[in-house]
Amino acid sequence: MNVTDYTFLLNQPETINTVYTDALGNVLNDFPYFQSARALRLKGLFIQNSFKYNYALKVTAAHTTDRSVLFDFITADQFVTIKNEHHEDKNGAVMNIEVIDCEIVPHKNIQEQQKNALELSILTSIKEASILNTPSKEISTTSESVIELEKPFDFSAREKHSFQEWLQLSRVKPIDRNQDNQDKAIAENLEEEERKKKAAIIDKFIETNPKIAPLKQGSTPAPQFELNASDNTHLMTETLAKVYLAQKKYQKAIQAYEILILKYPEKSSFFADHITEIKFLQNNNN
Repeated sequence: MNVTDYTFLLNQPETINTVYTDALGNVLNDFPYFQSARALRLKGLFIQNSFKYNYALKVTAAHTTDRSVLFDFITADQFVTIKNEHHEDKNGAVMNIEVIDCEIVPHKNIQEQQKNALELSILTSIKEASILNTPSKEISTTSESVIELEKPFDFSAREKHSFQEWLQLSRVKPIDRNQDNQDKAIAENLEEEERKKKAAIIDKFIETNPKIAPLKQGSTPAPQFELNASDNTHLMTETLAKVYLAQKKYQKAIQAYEILILKYPEKSSFFADHITEIKFLQNNNN
């Protein structure tokens, strides 16, 4: 985009098309704080009814020093622009005026000008305050239409508060109390079901596995497998058996405890209980 095209768009923003809108987007990539370019691109997105308009409106408002000007730019039906030809004709008419005589006009007192400016400011403030205090019509509590978020919001000149509030929509979200209560109830139900499953497994284990009677002194339990001379049974320890169990190598863990029964007959009852528990875990995990 060159200077001529940009100047033309400033004078006639309603002529912005898709090509100009994309070109303005490229300009903003290089110059993100170019306020007039952002306003022109926003106007182009509005004309195209683009879904990007709502996000661009927030960004443009953040980069605009005077949001009232931006609001007027959005809500005005027809934008007043300066025509170069009209400006030149007006200058030519002024230059062609025939001057017959001149009159020296003294400058007004500076204090008087400041006083007039102060009075004008006070009157303007009173007028704005009276507008804000005017009671509005009662608003119906039931909404008859649903806002379509993907379409550009259409603001009118009387909705400046709506414009400011809309800029906060993406920051403030209502808290859905009903959804929180539903999620909490679902979590409690899942925990209750998990507790029931664990209790059922324990009850089944107690029913299907009778108590193991302790071995009498002097009796030696018969091993369930034949030892091979090449096995390093002297290296077997209770810690290694626990490692097999942690790795879910149940068969090796059972063999390890059977070897420990042979090595330590005085703890045979203790190791036998472990073997029973491992077999139970093996049956439930298969």
